[in-house]
Amino acid sequence: MRYSHIVWLSLLALAGNAAQAKELAFGDAWQQLLQVSDKLQASQQEVNRAQAEKAAGEDLNLPSLSINGSYTRLEKPLELDLRDLNPLASLDPATLPPALGGALGAIPGSLFITPFTEQDVFRSSLQAMWPIYTGGRISAAQGIHEAQVAEKEQQHQLSTRDLFVQLVDRYYGVAVSHALMATRGQLVDALTEHAEHAVKLEQQGQIAKVERLNAQVALENARVDYASAKRQLEMSQIALSRMLHQSDVDTASKLFLLDNPPSLGLLSQLTLTSHPALKLLEAKETQANGLIDVEKGSYYPSVFLYGNYTLYEDDSLLAKMEPDWMVGVGVKIPLISRDGRSGKVEAARSALLQARYTKAQTQQDLSLLLDQSYRQLQQAREETESLDLSLSLAKENKRLRDLAFSQGLSTSIEKVDAELKLSGVQTQQLAAQYRYVQAYARLMAISGQLDEFIGRSRTAQERADAH
Repeated sequence: MRYSHIVWLSLLALAGNAAQAKELAFGDAWQQLLQVSDKLQASQQEVNRAQAEKAAGEDLNLPSLSINGSYTRLEKPLELDLRDLNPLASLDPATLPPALGGALGAIPGSLFITPFTEQDVFRSSLQAMWPIYTGGRISAAQGIHEAQVAEKEQQHQLSTRDLFVQLVDRYYGVAVSHALMATRGQLVDALTEHAEHAVKLEQQGQIAKVERLNAQVALENARVDYASAKRQLEMSQIALSRMLHQSDVDTASKLFLLDNPPSLGLLSQLTLTSHPALKLLEAKETQANGLIDVEKGSYYPSVFLYGNYTLYEDDSLLAKMEPDWMVGVGVKIPLISRDGRSGKVEAARSALLQARYTKAQTQQDLSLLLDQSYRQLQQAREETESLDLSLSLAKENKRLRDLAFSQGLSTSIEKVDAELKLSGVQTQQLAAQYRYVQAYARLMAISGQLDEFIGRSRTAQERADAH
């Protein structure tokens, strides 16, 4: 009797904890997870980064404008000596008349020198360059950036679906643990009462000692199983609470079975046309095509506009000779390159073929996963329905054993066996229902019907509340 009180106290304590815990329906738990998941936040930042890089790539069509400044120290100033120019350079003073030769010789040499620059040269200018044709490399690069955004968005969708399946496992794991602990608690109560009766019957000489010992051993085993179920519930609640970033969370939605199974054909159509993994590989194909265009563009000429406006220059003669501004058109034609252009084109083509083959394999894998999950759903439902009949049999067998034992027509061992069989069938049915919900969640995640699963869970909760 003392342990029976302990069981009830434990149940009351758990009930008190459940009263303090915040009960969440599955749909509310999913919305909570979408807001607090670090995994989704990290995935979203990947999308944001790709979008920022795409925005940066749009600037490739714009002209560049820069202010350049320089300071140059020359070995010596640039100068021009007129005596180095014809006709003075070709004159031979000996052939000139003495008067003229003397006059030229009397002229200081510095008068023949014209300075063009100082030894220290300072310059600043405003320079502009605008590419107007690059062989399609700019548009290809922008297409790659756009495809990278699509890739990251599909990766985010994959992370969302994976997280959804994980939440189903943990959320309904708590629900199963609740039901399992209740089942184990009922078995402990039944075996406690039976063990107390067995002690009295042994004292009265109505049953053998071995039957009393069998009842007590069965009770001790049930106590161990109950304690294990209790710890399992605590661990599953902790896992769910940590996942939702809350201190204490409990479940409100119940396990459920569908009235009508989903159509495998429709699921297959939705999966093979809109699954994020396939969309991601399509984005990979687009990137590979863009990379091919980028590498091919290196064979074509580049045409650009350029301009320069002098902002500051010194007062040298060379600065006065130079114009203040200039504009023009430039062209660059690659002839021989050492960057391995042909190899890069082949590498980009290999990347394209890799994406296509990977996509074909992924379609096969998704189709296989869909078929497996659908058959697991069917199997779990068949097990659950089959266990309904077994549960009815186990309940009737227990009722008859209880009646026979009370009339002395059945042994304690038979009664304990009936109790254990009933508890075993109930546990098996809980496991089958849990596998059913898991398989259904995988089907909905693969086909992208997360809202459909949430709606089913809400309907199941409403039915449970109505009963």
